[in-house]
Amino acid sequence: MRRRWTTAAVAVALTAGGVAAFLLGGGLPEAEGTDSAAGDVPAATADITRQTLVDRESHGGSLGFGDTAVLTTRLSGTVTALPAADATVKRGGALYRIDNDPVVLLYGSLPAYRALSPGDEGADVTQFEKNLWALGYRGFTVDDEYTSATADAVEDWQDDLGLDETGTVELGRIVYAGGPVRVASRSAALGATVQPGAELLSTTTTGRIATVELDISDQRLARKGAAVDVTLPDGTTVTGRITGVATTVEEAENPGQQDTTRIEVTVGFDKAPQGLDDAAVNVLFVSARRENALTVPINALLALAEGGYGLQIVDGTATRVVAVETGLFADGRVEVTGDSLTEGLKVGIPA
Repeated sequence: MRRRWTTAAVAVALTAGGVAAFLLGGGLPEAEGTDSAAGDVPAATADITRQTLVDRESHGGSLGFGDTAVLTTRLSGTVTALPAADATVKRGGALYRIDNDPVVLLYGSLPAYRALSPGDEGADVTQFEKNLWALGYRGFTVDDEYTSATADAVEDWQDDLGLDETGTVELGRIVYAGGPVRVASRSAALGATVQPGAELLSTTTTGRIATVELDISDQRLARKGAAVDVTLPDGTTVTGRITGVATTVEEAENPGQQDTTRIEVTVGFDKAPQGLDDAAVNVLFVSARRENALTVPINALLALAEGGYGLQIVDGTATRVVAVETGLFADGRVEVTGDSLTEGLKVGIPA
């Protein structure tokens, strides 16, 4: 059986991003025929193994605290207290003070949009009562009705805050967020006189996240909940998980040009790295995975004269070429399927 081999550069060329081009370019050894026959035993062989193949792609990103939210006041008066930059405010804490009265952070997704008083009903009442209960004020039923019992608990809460004990919650006294917030910056100065709508603070979430912008062609990598590895500037690798995926559109600078669509990926950490604000990082995504696949080294593949790919099976002093179908390429190996292929068979590796 006549074969024409290429050099060992096969293994080098078949790296991520170059596999398809290399195969299409005829960069593999060629073999004629697939019938069983005796042949020269290759100097190097490898076993067909059964394993999990994982194809990974690395993309650059940045480490920070994510998007900022601007807090504006609904009250008028003098700014008498503001938290310092990087300070963390938790449920029940004061975000700022107007005329020395606190504006309080509570947890929830529904923004405060009205004053609350006895007789009110709705989802915003439920959200507020859950917070009141979590802060230790009891004696009422957590439901969607603001009752006199709710008002009694509110008076106790107001007393502890140093507010007038009215039993009602004025609009602007509470601000909702999904959890604790970090103060990113202050927009107002102590002593400033403000009116409703004035910006006072910018906040972020408290946990560091990594953000990556992907081309739309890489959308397959952006699977919410998928695990990733994040390499920090000092070379340390930490694990993370995709917590958010959003599509962004960048408008073209010049008329006639197309807008650019990108995928913005947010990565959260079980244990977030510290002290690395706005640092550049590399995020390693899993693009494909094959469980329990039969695999061989990539440079064991032969280009068959009749088209497709094959393997040289080595059985003692006899060799034969069998046709195979290729699957996933990863980590220098390739998934193969074909008749009579089993784990443990030896295949030739061309010199």
